[in-house]
Amino acid sequence: MITTTINITPYLAEYLRGKYASGSNDPVNIPDNSDLYHVIWNYMSRRPNNMPHSDGNIVLALPNRREGKNPEVYNYLSARAVTYIELAIRREFNEELHATLLDNDQRGHLFDNNAVVYQFLCTYGIESVSEEALLKNYYRWRENLRKRKARRERKKDMIQVI
Repeated sequence: MITTTINITPYLAEYLRGKYASGSNDPVNIPDNSDLYHVIWNYMSRRPNNMPHSDGNIVLALPNRREGKNPEVYNYLSARAVTYIELAIRREFNEELHATLLDNDQRGHLFDNNAVVYQFLCTYGIESVSEEALLKNYYRWRENLRKRKARRERKKDMIQVI
């Protein structure tokens, strides 16, 4: 198993460790049926000669397929690649959190949203982001999902009082 280290937002690193590595500091091995696996695969490239190994907050096990890129040679993720990988991780995180909160709403709002977010954070061992920040993110997303109809403009009377 060939690994590389990248630096991403701390709560996303905790999410990956909690979801794919059972909360341990072992390298995160992403399953091949995940979109994230294919994003990493697409951005793997040859390490430049003058580029040292970087430090980061998460160790990823690079995808190893029978055909295609050999991870012993293609074991570098550029800064641009890390940005897109972080975006894919954030998308996966938000999809899972929002689905959990929407499921609670569809079941008759059995639990308070704070309790649902707290349970989600405990499930994956996330400590570096607050519940309020995630709830605010969810409410913004939900507002964009359910755009309210614009109010009609009230035109002033055509007749003006002198």
